[in-house]
Amino acid sequence: MIPQEIIKTKRNGATLSQAEIQQFVRGLTDDSFSEGQVAALAMAIYLNGMSVDEIVALTLAMRDSGTVLNWQGKLNGPVVDKHSTGGVGDKVTLMLAPMVAACGAFMPSIAGRGLGHTGGTVDKLETIPGYSCTQSLEKIQQLLPQLGCVIVGQSSQLAPADRRLYAIRDVTATVESIPLITASILSKKLSEGLDALVMDVKIGNGAIMRTVADASALANSIVNVANGAGVNTRALLTDMNQILGNTAGNALEVMETLDYLTGKYREPRLHQVTLELGANMLMLGGLHKDKASAVAALEHSLSSGKAAEIFAKMVSALGGPADLIEKPQQYLASAPSVQDIVAPHSGYLQYQDTVGLGMAVVRLGGGRSHPSQQIDPAVGFSHILPAGSKVQAGDVIAKVHAASNEAARIAAEEYLAALRLDDATEAYPLVHHTIG
Repeated sequence: MIPQEIIKTKRNGATLSQAEIQQFVRGLTDDSFSEGQVAALAMAIYLNGMSVDEIVALTLAMRDSGTVLNWQGKLNGPVVDKHSTGGVGDKVTLMLAPMVAACGAFMPSIAGRGLGHTGGTVDKLETIPGYSCTQSLEKIQQLLPQLGCVIVGQSSQLAPADRRLYAIRDVTATVESIPLITASILSKKLSEGLDALVMDVKIGNGAIMRTVADASALANSIVNVANGAGVNTRALLTDMNQILGNTAGNALEVMETLDYLTGKYREPRLHQVTLELGANMLMLGGLHKDKASAVAALEHSLSSGKAAEIFAKMVSALGGPADLIEKPQQYLASAPSVQDIVAPHSGYLQYQDTVGLGMAVVRLGGGRSHPSQQIDPAVGFSHILPAGSKVQAGDVIAKVHAASNEAARIAAEEYLAALRLDDATEAYPLVHHTIG
């Protein structure tokens, strides 16, 4: 069948067969579909949607366009992962990987860079001197049985069809298509050879999905498709109406991760969402039958020091310093200008534009406005007070870390513009509900 016929089928709202979808994915990888034809089919899918069976076929074909890791007979525990749809200050993967590894699971996490206002796990890890997120699949397969977790960047060998499709979606206003988002996320995650996957679908003014309805639609699609593809999957809908944790910015978030793992400080909301996601990973992986025992195991991974030890071993194995946890200040970049951000008047703190806070980090140099841009690892915000905090005029509500005093001044103004001080507090549930 020629590409035009496949495009016409979906343009007219009909269902694509598995063979047609497989031909399209082959066309993505061998360039037998032109950019115009890929764009046309992407727009047809955006406008007319896809059934669950179609999305399963698309996901599996994209997964199988590259290498699929196979852990059968090589590990003595389940292979699990989590994926977040993105937000500001979301460093959960850094904490969760060594925690679930300490509980007997194996987590080969293929992570991404920052996109728009959302920080990237790879960008955070690359603030650690020597840490290399670029690893061969052979190296990942060698290290995972030894370490229990490996967090690296995307490999050209995994789901190559997705890279071309995503690049074309990015310039054709089809990024928001739920079928295409689902296939993009899952084709990469399923190539890891998973037994179980937990999705963290963010909701709110710092998320891609602003409403519970939109987040639920995406979560249902991912859960249905992943389960249809044979991987036990569950989705949690979690709040992103404020920064997660008390830092935003790459080196600052790594420092918060180290403080979390060693017990120096655990911000309550960040701790709760980490435990919720981790408990579901351990239950789906078959290591625990109930949430209480799973949470207890995760808490013990922290209190025993085992999670911190595993994180340190992973950092060292991937090229970073062996004593990062003992001497973080020696290795993590610090900004030349650190300024207090103070409350202009009294009230209860609320964040009305968390995306704006993420973009403020980007403008400080902590993210990219174009792909070739270098990141300043030291910049961002710290000492962030949570929503609902009662403050007086002049109280410090955050600190800005910048390359210059002038950059700090501008970022502080942007920070204040993203919040409001109300007469009463407005509460958002941290976990809205669970799907799957």
